[in-house]
Amino acid sequence: MSYKKEYAALLEAIAHEADAIALKYFRSEAMQIERKKDGTAVTQADREVEAMARAKVAASGIQLDVLGEEMGGDGATAAPANGRARLIIDPIDGTEEFSRGIPTFGTLMGVERDGEIVAGFVSAPALHTRWWAYRGEGAYRDGHRLHVSNVAQLSGAMIFTTGVGPSKNQEMRAKLIRLVGSGKHGRSLGGYWQHMLVAEGAIEVAIDLTSKPWDLAPLGIIVEEAGGRSTTITGARTIYNGDLVSTNGKVHDEVLKLLL
Repeated sequence: MSYKKEYAALLEAIAHEADAIALKYFRSEAMQIERKKDGTAVTQADREVEAMARAKVAASGIQLDVLGEEMGGDGATAAPANGRARLIIDPIDGTEEFSRGIPTFGTLMGVERDGEIVAGFVSAPALHTRWWAYRGEGAYRDGHRLHVSNVAQLSGAMIFTTGVGPSKNQEMRAKLIRLVGSGKHGRSLGGYWQHMLVAEGAIEVAIDLTSKPWDLAPLGIIVEEAGGRSTTITGARTIYNGDLVSTNGKVHDEVLKLLL
């Protein structure tokens, strides 16, 4: 079975229109920024992209449910018990950056079937870059095959995290500081891009600790299809625990040991 043949046309069509919507508002005075109940930013671009994606899924004839950040859907805390396939979408990942004119935002899409992500697509229009992967068919950036790095030890690794801000407790802050100190270089970036950098072989470790399924859906499959590993801190392959650790695979166990 080729998941690319089944889903690529739909994902590419959504990404194409999502790029146009996002760039229409990016760094524009027309952008309207609101705050949701949890304090996170939302703009009209977030809502327009998700509404468009749902319309394209409905018109495609492909049997897909939809779970999205802005318009919801069943099963935000676990894969559907009925095994139905669904598109999981974050219409604008990095809305805070998007709203501040920072170009590291993107549209994230993952197709989940029987509890497994079988297709992942990330489009970052302000970076003029797309990444994608289909289970068993490799990972790509703009058509070029991706491979993780060959760095074999954590002491030689570049490590990206979401920082040690107030969302982490004191114990986790200490663990993150120790982890970053165990590598060769450390940075705080967060979001989808750090995981794409692992898949590209530019860095060895990326860590997200407070995320929703739509923040993570396409990331693991892209890293895995590039030869790396993406798991929770406890080593589980799931997008429903709220955390994700991506590495080149060679340093994965070292990273988890320092975070547990």
